[in-house]
Amino acid sequence: MAQLDFDRAAKIERIEWARFTARRPRPAGKNARLPEHGINVNVPVARLTAGGVSAYGWSGVSRDHAKSFVGKTVGELFAEKMPAVKQEARPIEIPLLDWLGRATKQPVYRIVNADVKAPFSVTCYDTSLYFDDLHLADDASASMFMAKEAAEGVAKGHKAFKIKIGRGGMHMPLMDGMNRDIAIVNAIREQVGPDAKLMVDANNGYNVNLAKQFLDGTAASKLHFIEEAFHEDGELYRHLHDWIAKRDMATLIADGEGDYSRHLLDWAKRGWVDVLQYDIFHPGFSFWLELAPQLHGQGIGAAPHHYGTMLGNYVAPHLAAGIPEWHFAEFDEARADGIDGSAYRIDAGSIVVPEKAGFGVEFDEKFFLDRVPDGGWSVTG
Repeated sequence: MAQLDFDRAAKIERIEWARFTARRPRPAGKNARLPEHGINVNVPVARLTAGGVSAYGWSGVSRDHAKSFVGKTVGELFAEKMPAVKQEARPIEIPLLDWLGRATKQPVYRIVNADVKAPFSVTCYDTSLYFDDLHLADDASASMFMAKEAAEGVAKGHKAFKIKIGRGGMHMPLMDGMNRDIAIVNAIREQVGPDAKLMVDANNGYNVNLAKQFLDGTAASKLHFIEEAFHEDGELYRHLHDWIAKRDMATLIADGEGDYSRHLLDWAKRGWVDVLQYDIFHPGFSFWLELAPQLHGQGIGAAPHHYGTMLGNYVAPHLAAGIPEWHFAEFDEARADGIDGSAYRIDAGSIVVPEKAGFGVEFDEKFFLDRVPDGGWSVTG
């Protein structure tokens, strides 16, 4: 952690909250369990002011909860091992961390790990490949359509892609969906070439036997990991892990983005799950920082989830500085009026993180304040 020089006695003077709407470059389709995700992204933003310094960040904090923080010092809200935030303050941890970076004039990643040098970049993957093909009747047309979407990601600098699978779980007849899942993944591999990393996410739409069938059908595509193949179960994951190993496949098992089992970390330590994906907003950034020592030397990978938040694109790379065995930051491209993340860029499969204070995202103050009366709120001391 960097040496931090800031006013711990600075009191939180005001917290304001507003909702932004971001837009993806194209609508996101269905996954194995949900309807279309659409083109719009809901972005809840809190602005925190303490010691004359204002900072912003993703936050789902309620107005009543925010009142409890006004008048407290920032020193009261950070944990003993900084920059982790105390449990009770985690509803505002992202604006708190942005505040700490702005107050100390450092990017958050350097506060997390002072040994990381600029320029700092973090491997990432394009997470935009949903079930955008269901309107097409045949697998060949669907595969061509999805491969074209992957090519758009390549043109933007991506070298890793996560593909949604599980069409037979709800949206297509079971075996028709499986055949299409396999055809699309193999077509995308052909499109992006042998050096790109490919991951898949079934959103719990498979069972063990379906996962095996899919992995057999895509063996030549050499998948990096399979995510949420089925609902978390230690015995089933041990079985699948052994099955993969016996076939000398290099595919890893990933899980943990949603309502994860309390046993998941133990299963990972036993070697049945290879990559953890806890969300960076809930359970959160500080949760990951506290988890990091348990991962050290265990060979457990990290690929935190934040899909559908926009701001996660700019938070996850800073977390990477403190996490061993980092695999990927998720990248769900979207843009919103009043939020400027243009200092970040994708280059050769990595997010290049700007040398700017806090999380390096600029918010238009007037635009934000204009949003507050429209469904937002403000609490002051």
